[in-house]
Amino acid sequence: MKGATFQELAGLPLLQQYEKAFRKATGVSLRLLPADEKMRRANLRQSENPFCALVSSTPAGCAACLETQRRIEQSTASEMVAQQVYCFAGLTDIAIPVMISGRHVATLLSGQIFRREPTRRDFEMMMKKIGGFRDREWEKLARKSYFETPVVAPDTLDAVVQLLTVFAQHLSDNIGRHMMSARPNFEPAVVSRAKKFVEDHSQETLTLDRVLRHVHAGRFHFCKIFKKTTGITFTEYVARVRVEKAKTLLMDPSLRVSEVVFTAGFGSIPQFNCVFKRFVGKSPTEYRSRLEQNNPAPVGQMAAVRSLPSEDAAEIPDNVIRADAFQREEDPSALPANIIRPRLNQSARRAARA
Repeated sequence: MKGATFQELAGLPLLQQYEKAFRKATGVSLRLLPADEKMRRANLRQSENPFCALVSSTPAGCAACLETQRRIEQSTASEMVAQQVYCFAGLTDIAIPVMISGRHVATLLSGQIFRREPTRRDFEMMMKKIGGFRDREWEKLARKSYFETPVVAPDTLDAVVQLLTVFAQHLSDNIGRHMMSARPNFEPAVVSRAKKFVEDHSQETLTLDRVLRHVHAGRFHFCKIFKKTTGITFTEYVARVRVEKAKTLLMDPSLRVSEVVFTAGFGSIPQFNCVFKRFVGKSPTEYRSRLEQNNPAPVGQMAAVRSLPSEDAAEIPDNVIRADAFQREEDPSALPANIIRPRLNQSARRAARA
């Protein structure tokens, strides 16, 4: 069976429920995007920051937003951990990779918030970057939405990143269970009985002959109809059921891995390690280590950047891509190597001069 696709992930009821609850609880935008999203600006739909929507409607603003999205997508794909990026307007964007069986399938894109209260000078400098405003009405709307953009304190932002990281892991876990339980409009009774038998006896020795005797079916007919109905072979289905059970058991810190192996129905530890890593993308020990932390990615690895301007930029974590401290005049050569300066690309500069 092919690995889970973005379409299958995006179709999970859990995702829609979480997006709605997240926006209501935090006031922060959120959208799931495919990992291989083509180079076009991502629209966060109903949760889009009104200011971002206005700025991206200008040629220079759209080009600059696209450049920020490109940077955060590239850093997320290469680092495979949560990323935070300052855009040219001083807002922070957040990207969390969703990993399934070791593959980067999707990205949770969030943010469009300030880390500190913006100033009038910030707004004026931002407007110069995009070549000014269209007309008085547009400038009035832009100013209003700019200063109404949510301001999130560093510790609160850190909690938001942790929450999204936990959800990304939950999405990864949930898609496996969803793919096994999903049924077409009509599922042959022989398949339903076989699946139920496997789920009830997964901890026992399960052979195809034993299941065939239970469902009263011939080998060739059963294998053909099972694969056609579920999209996977019977052997793979048994392995997936056991892996999902093992993932649940690993949540109990009192259980040793060896106990998990045999309780889940695997015959040996090497077999368990091999099958688990094939479906989950990490070893059982690595999976448990992430579960035991409050945040699957340690807070220390994704600590929020101090509010701009920062007097100690050298302490910014490597995986936080900081845009230039655009609010102040400073010598570019003095910036630490891990700070990526915001810049309008060539198309944005041409649009701004036009």
